[in-house]
Amino acid sequence: MAEEAAVRAQAETVRRLKQDKADADEIAKEVAKLLEMKAQLGTDEGKHKFVLKTPKGTRDFGPKEMAIRERAFKAIISCFKRHGAEVIDTPVFELKETLTGKYGEDSKLIYDLKDQGGELLSLRYDLTVPFARYLAMNKITNIKRYHIAKVYRRDNPAMTRGRYREFYQCDFDIAGQFDPMIPDAECLKIVHEILSDLQLGDFVIKVNDRRILDGMFAVCGVPDSKFRTICSSVDKLDKVPWEEVRSEMVGEKGLSPEAADRIGEYVQLHGGLDLIEQLLQDPQLSQNKVAKEGLGDMKLLFEYLTLFGITGKISFDLSLARGLDYYTGVIFEAVLLQQDHEHLEEPLSVGSVAGGGRYDGLVGMFDAKGRKVPCVGVSIGIERIFSILEQRLEASEEKIRTTETQVLVASAQKKLLEERLRLISELWDAGIKAEMLYKKNPKLLNQLQYCEETGIPLVAIVGEQELKDGVVKLRIVATREEVNVRRESLVEEIRIRTSQC
Repeated sequence: MAEEAAVRAQAETVRRLKQDKADADEIAKEVAKLLEMKAQLGTDEGKHKFVLKTPKGTRDFGPKEMAIRERAFKAIISCFKRHGAEVIDTPVFELKETLTGKYGEDSKLIYDLKDQGGELLSLRYDLTVPFARYLAMNKITNIKRYHIAKVYRRDNPAMTRGRYREFYQCDFDIAGQFDPMIPDAECLKIVHEILSDLQLGDFVIKVNDRRILDGMFAVCGVPDSKFRTICSSVDKLDKVPWEEVRSEMVGEKGLSPEAADRIGEYVQLHGGLDLIEQLLQDPQLSQNKVAKEGLGDMKLLFEYLTLFGITGKISFDLSLARGLDYYTGVIFEAVLLQQDHEHLEEPLSVGSVAGGGRYDGLVGMFDAKGRKVPCVGVSIGIERIFSILEQRLEASEEKIRTTETQVLVASAQKKLLEERLRLISELWDAGIKAEMLYKKNPKLLNQLQYCEETGIPLVAIVGEQELKDGVVKLRIVATREEVNVRRESLVEEIRIRTSQC
């Protein structure tokens, strides 16, 4: 390409001049010429090659999306606080070895950062492992905490279903030595409260126990070495039919067809207390010490959930496996049930919206002496919840406010900028959320239209007559009613009127 050849020739000229120690002004002149030629070349290239987009599996959130998101966060955080949780934060990247070996087959989804000659680092995959590292590092043995932050996975994104490569997790965990199943029951109550509060529709919280699963694998003839990998296969049952899972177990993972068929009989069972009682009488499972322990705790859990009044939404489900390696006891997952929304063309399918469980050994992995801190926690799938809320609001055409402005300070005549500035400053200082248009002499109609468009409920109008009388005209945008308010009473009047909105 002629332009590129010209750039190369000009670069050679600059090099030669520098070698020959030519006059500084002459070198500067030729360098400027070279930079101009490069810029010209870059502009032309850019038009063809540079695509403005977000990376795969990520997205931007505009003001409207953020307003919906904040609404959901507010409900979740208020629930966590209602249950007495403190808040922490941890770095977005961890030492690679901190994350290695904690996620089973999902470890391949961890983002490793480029080795630049320092520590080997990876982006955090979830908030649970960093929490366990935090507990071990700070020798904390007792805490109830929540943590809301972004995590990263090299997953195959399904954006419409709220599955991203960068996404928020909202975690609540209870760490410490307590009596069995009391903290576990509270975690399930929290899931129930949040999903009910967000009004996402009908849902079910599936519960199981890793010990019941391990006992089930043992009595079905699964070798110990295959427990975790078979567990990962069972974990896929909510996405693919049993036949596919069975063929993966037998064909890819080398399990005997007889063992797979025995597993198949168990994993299709789900119910409540009656199923727990039935399994406690099961001739094989009842002989397995680990499974019996798990079933005993599951029975206790259901008794506590009955006291909380939420068993109507709980299902003891033997197909629930949760593929993460660190779970040791109770595991659970909340799933939204398919429903026909009148205003939606097709039912939303977003799968799991919360999950969690007990992980008593994870903190010990980071402790030099292997000291364990029992933990149980829940993670709310905010991205999936957000997808539903967003689609639902789009379908209902409800207008979303993206600001919290209570009042617009406006003027009816010209040359009143100073008075508007004086009044808005008084309102800001009193803690009132106020705006004004950035024009010296805005038309009143434009100011009123701005309120209509953005949903600002009140307009404080400054006029010459009002200034003489020591009042401000307060206009209620929705009804167009106007009242004169004494300047000294304005703040209180705005507060009263906006508290009713």
